[in-house]
Amino acid sequence: MTFITGRALHYVFKIPDRKQTALFYREILGMKVLRHEEFADGCEAACNGPYANRWSKTMVGYGPEANHFVVELTYNYGVKSYELGNDFRGITIRSSEVLQRAKSKNWPILPGNVLEAPGGYKFHIIDSPQPTDRDPVEKVTLSSSNLSKSVDYWNGILGLTIYNKTDKSVLLGFKDNEAKLELENIGGPVERAKAYGRIAFACPFDQQPAISKTIDEHKQPILTPLISLDTPGKATVRVIILADPDGHEICFVDEEGFSQLSEVDPEGDKLLNRYIEKDKS
Repeated sequence: MTFITGRALHYVFKIPDRKQTALFYREILGMKVLRHEEFADGCEAACNGPYANRWSKTMVGYGPEANHFVVELTYNYGVKSYELGNDFRGITIRSSEVLQRAKSKNWPILPGNVLEAPGGYKFHIIDSPQPTDRDPVEKVTLSSSNLSKSVDYWNGILGLTIYNKTDKSVLLGFKDNEAKLELENIGGPVERAKAYGRIAFACPFDQQPAISKTIDEHKQPILTPLISLDTPGKATVRVIILADPDGHEICFVDEEGFSQLSEVDPEGDKLLNRYIEKDKS
């Protein structure tokens, strides 16, 4: 087992409608825009999917990326829809306030207090006061076609701790006080389709080669070998992109570079608004 001092960072969505998506995250979920970045060409690590076009990245969450699990919204200019698979089950947030905002703004609340973001991504809302001493985001749930294989990979190879396990699901993470990854057995194949996402973790720079070596030794796929990625005007980070037995994409980014890259930009909200208004694609 590889010893990784990891930290859960974010989940990546491809979004077809940037304006409606921004409304949902800001006015319904109550998240803040932490930073917004524009790119002229596709990402070398396919951060925006297999698209070699202009795209943007918007990080949203309940607090700084240094101590909150956030959402990365990737927008490909000119792409207006993505086919949903069955790979993403939902993100769970503890917040009665979210439900109150949804009711006041007539946003549909589905059975079980589920909200659906533009693009079809589901958020499971726990109806209790939003905590102020910790992150309201509790877990990301992804599908598993074989729970035993999933546990062997995430716990046995990557070394995430098992926090809870049943016949149907397993809850894993690196730290007690952060959002967890839940894998849920769906009893059949996992189809990622075009809207597939990616979960990201940070780890120390000098641990990344060990991750690469361990994955190679276990003959598991590496989608993008260690590579440095640039963001205009910001810090460079090194990443390695993996895939678990069901093809879920996993990014390990170096903590040192990411801590600089992910600093909250006080102009992020204005930048997002400006590019939404300028978008003629």
